[in-house]
Amino acid sequence: MTPLRTHPPEPALLIMLSLASGARHGHAMMLDIEAFSGIRVGPGSLYGAIGRLEREDLIEPIDCDERRRPYRLTARGRESLQGQVAALEHLARLGSERLVRP
Repeated sequence: MTPLRTHPPEPALLIMLSLASGARHGHAMMLDIEAFSGIRVGPGSLYGAIGRLEREDLIEPIDCDERRRPYRLTARGRESLQGQVAALEHLARLGSERLVRP
């Protein structure tokens, strides 16, 4: 995949996109985000965004006995992500339409 070099999406959006396909711990999110977007999110950015998303009740940790803590989207998080994706799709369509006009 071609990396998004101009104005990459916010880490929070990338995290939510990663969790949309299933629960993951931080390191697995970093690998998944890089695989689908070509963007490397550093640990500071990742865990800062995870904390904000958790405080906003958009993601939640899953109880487990392992050292790494997995997270998942909450119902509110899934709804928020759907809205963000719809807004981005609208902007992409609008941009495409405007680019083809003379």
